[in-house]
Amino acid sequence: MGKKALSAALLAITMLTVAGCSGASGSADPNETAVAPINPDSVSGDITVLTNRTDLVQDKTMEKYAAEFNKIYPKVKVKFEGITDYEGEVKIRMNTENYGDVLLIPSAISKGDYPNFFAPLGNAGSMKDTYRFTDKTNVDGKVYGIAAYGTANGFVYNKALWKKAGITEWPTTPEQFLDDLKAVKDKTGATPYYTNFKDGWPLAGQWTNSVGSVSCDTHASDKLASMDEPWGEGTDLNALDTLLHDIVHRKLSEKDPSTTNWESSKTLLAKGEIGSMMLGNWAIAQMRDAAEKAGENPDDIGFMPAPFQQNGQFCATLVSDYQQAVNIHSDNKSAARAWIDWFTEKSGYSAKDGVVSALLKEPLPDNLQEYVDNDVKMVERSEKQTVEVNAIDDAAEIGLGKQDYRRKLIDIARGAQDGSLQGYFDELNKRWSEARKTAGS
Repeated sequence: MGKKALSAALLAITMLTVAGCSGASGSADPNETAVAPINPDSVSGDITVLTNRTDLVQDKTMEKYAAEFNKIYPKVKVKFEGITDYEGEVKIRMNTENYGDVLLIPSAISKGDYPNFFAPLGNAGSMKDTYRFTDKTNVDGKVYGIAAYGTANGFVYNKALWKKAGITEWPTTPEQFLDDLKAVKDKTGATPYYTNFKDGWPLAGQWTNSVGSVSCDTHASDKLASMDEPWGEGTDLNALDTLLHDIVHRKLSEKDPSTTNWESSKTLLAKGEIGSMMLGNWAIAQMRDAAEKAGENPDDIGFMPAPFQQNGQFCATLVSDYQQAVNIHSDNKSAARAWIDWFTEKSGYSAKDGVVSALLKEPLPDNLQEYVDNDVKMVERSEKQTVEVNAIDDAAEIGLGKQDYRRKLIDIARGAQDGSLQGYFDELNKRWSEARKTAGS
């Protein structure tokens, strides 16, 4: 998987249209809503779908989906392009009009700019009764993206390895989590935690997506817009980034972060050579698949919430992964929308990959049964203030959804860069508060 995700990224059905925007020449109406066709025979055209799931392109899985789609929409030809550096490459292509017909919205694009790049898909008032996460792309009452899927956040871990270290219950506090990681290291010799520092994206969205899990607050991310010190004592970002810092500072992660490899990490975790990674539940299926290929037991792959509780209860954020959108310059908006609707509602992708469907009527996937059995509260995080939060974040040049600021955190923790955790938090708070004066409210 290229980036996450995503997500996640990093994260997973990342379907995007990128290559040739069906020959778009700028003649398409930028205000045209991408409406789902009533009669499948009435829609035709060639569309290009970009995806960060390069694996699903290479093994022809996406072609199989397209073949099923063509049973309903025989006049639409779907082309896929898998992109390893999805975020970086698509962001560059979006400097032109030629960034496809259907695409996953890159995290680098600020929410307030969506109307400049994507066709509206419908009114938020009506779409929210059908889909989860519509407020993530709701700009002035119009929705510009439909979630490829949703993801619950937590730690993917090797249960057999943790049991070998004498751990049979989820840690309820950060200190207990750190003690458990040390037990994994001391009693098994495995690497307790893997940062995926080199690929980077797991340091970005995966940790930031957990804002709300510490406080058990659905509005935790929105509240960043009105805070001067998001890394102050008692905040979600303080708790999460302190945990990551302490993992690295106590030498409970890989020895050389610059050599990490995302694809290899799946097999390493499946074989019990590393103990845990902060990811979304979308990653469970990939880890279990890696276990089967390595001759290991896929049931050893577990998923635990972040080690924080409110009133004795774990909480886990439920957030949207990439949002599927239609290029505003596409000449085949109806065909593009037909693909998005079919993939979301008819393809069976969410159930097959064990992710949370964007459709409200669909139940949680089986791989979250442990969360259900242990009464983990699912916090569907609000995105209503994302425009304001993004504006402050951009002005502060921090990058909550990017990897650089946590890479610096890790470098400070391992002594590769001067500074202290509190000093870094003070710097981040200062930059944030100053940015709020000009970009925030």
